Amino acid sequence: MNRTEFIVVTAIVLFVAFALGWFACWLVHRLTRVSQADLGEIDNMAQQLHEAEEARDQALVYLQQREAEMTGQLSQTEAELRAAMDGLRDARHESEELRAYIERTHKAG
Repeated sequence: MNRTEFIVVTAIVLFVAFALGWFACWLVHRLTRVSQADLGEIDNMAQQLHEAEEARDQALVYLQQREAEMTGQLSQTEAELRAAMDGLRDARHESEELRAYIERTHKAG
């Protein structure tokens, strides 16, 4: 193989490599290209995600408010229970004193 044949063969090989590279690049871009329908769907999904996040945030705020309200009610109920128990204890103590007083007055009288 002389010098001219070598140059021609090398040029053909380089041209074929270039053509294959260009075709591969075109094929990759063709397969990975995003269509307008896909963009619309992506926008729709993004909007739905945004709405879902807002709903979640509102639910968390409601949950925190409800939890604070329930904690307040629980504290109030516990305070009322303590007051009722104190009143019951005082009433029992007073009834025991009255029984003892009645028993003493019946024994004495």
